Amino acid sequence: MKEILCFGDSNTFGFIPGSGQRYNKTERWSGILSGLLSENYRIIEAGCNNRTAFCPNPEGDLFTGTKVILPYLDSHRNLDLIILALGSNDLQFSYKLSTEEIYKGIKSFIKLIKNKSNAKILLVCPSIIKHNVLETFFAEMFDESSIQKSKTLPVIYKKISEEENILYLDLNNIAQTSDTDGLHYTKEAHKLIADAIARKIKNL
Repeated sequence: MKEILCFGDSNTFGFIPGSGQRYNKTERWSGILSGLLSENYRIIEAGCNNRTAFCPNPEGDLFTGTKVILPYLDSHRNLDLIILALGSNDLQFSYKLSTEEIYKGIKSFIKLIKNKSNAKILLVCPSIIKHNVLETFFAEMFDESSIQKSKTLPVIYKKISEEENILYLDLNNIAQTSDTDGLHYTKEAHKLIADAIARKIKNL
């Protein structure tokens, strides 16, 4: 059986825009994925609200991608694929990252995984953050600079995927963030994302 780790932030967890609740397993992309693939695949869901990719999160190691992924890699030594779907939370204005720091942080994350696992890596670029995020309580974390930086992620992620010879998927070509909070996906978008990732996996 092939094992796939879906490692990400609130959009992997299944955060529902507006209500803050969680989509059920048949509605969030990482849960839908298991239904789209054959029984020869085991999907490990590892999403967490407010998880950063590499910035030291003040909420602790559970919320810091480079810290919390290590226990997953230690406990799942036979992973075939790691889907890395995060990076939006590193754009919060409190981290004050430059685009060069984003590039170096994500690249270091990929190298960390490669040093611990032989699994293939699929780097998933999050969709651009919409301006209506500034009209929600997320404005306490994201500002105009966050929105502008989110527009640079496709170029940064694609460059890293080419340099590190890993798989790449840009969600901007598949789904937009919701009009409710500008940060999270609708149920319909989760289905589109799951379909795209399933096609990517079947083509491996």
